[in-house]
Amino acid sequence: MRTLVIIPAYNEESNIKKTIEKLKEYHQNFDYIVINDCSTDHTRKICEQYQYNHINLPINLGIGGAVQTGYLYAWENDYDAAVQVDGDGQHDPAYLKEMVKVMEEQQAAMVIGSRFIRKEGFQSSFTRRLGIRYFTWLIRLLTHQTITDPTSGLRLVNREVIELFARHYPKDYPEPESTVCILRRQKKVVEIPVMMQKRTGGVSSISPGKSIYYMIKVTLAILIERIRH
Repeated sequence: MRTLVIIPAYNEESNIKKTIEKLKEYHQNFDYIVINDCSTDHTRKICEQYQYNHINLPINLGIGGAVQTGYLYAWENDYDAAVQVDGDGQHDPAYLKEMVKVMEEQQAAMVIGSRFIRKEGFQSSFTRRLGIRYFTWLIRLLTHQTITDPTSGLRLVNREVIELFARHYPKDYPEPESTVCILRRQKKVVEIPVMMQKRTGGVSSISPGKSIYYMIKVTLAILIERIRH
């Protein structure tokens, strides 16, 4: 499969170079695109200096808008699959080939890298783990499917889902809502165990206060998604 790696990046000057270089080390045959979400630091300068494949957004769209830009690029350039790898260096590209293999063998629409199957590596903060467990419970309640890591940004989707996400993708904290969107359409979602790394530079855009706001907002969005279909 022709696979595109979508790398959303906002103020990732500390991490973007090592993210791209590690990706190239493991997967020279994978294409990639960095979506620079109107960063205010040197992210754009680094992408231009090292001639990384990138798109500079003229305004800050947030994680959902940045990732949707990548899906639109993947759709218009006829990729068979697209995988999101965050620009903060927490996702290990070593798992990408296994994700592609699982998608092909199990005919999955989405493959998610879950840190909570084997519970190895960085497990996120206590507060965020509570939020993740809540979304796991909510998704199971609404879809009767168990997703152990519904907030994981390490996810591979097939061309059918690329088309869907290129047209419609949640703006804020999109992973749980987009997962429900796929499950509600009776598409197969598979998780594989992965290890994630702790962010070594930069600052996460999700503060404790925003986490509560996002939990409420995403819950409402998921409930609306269920009603809609």
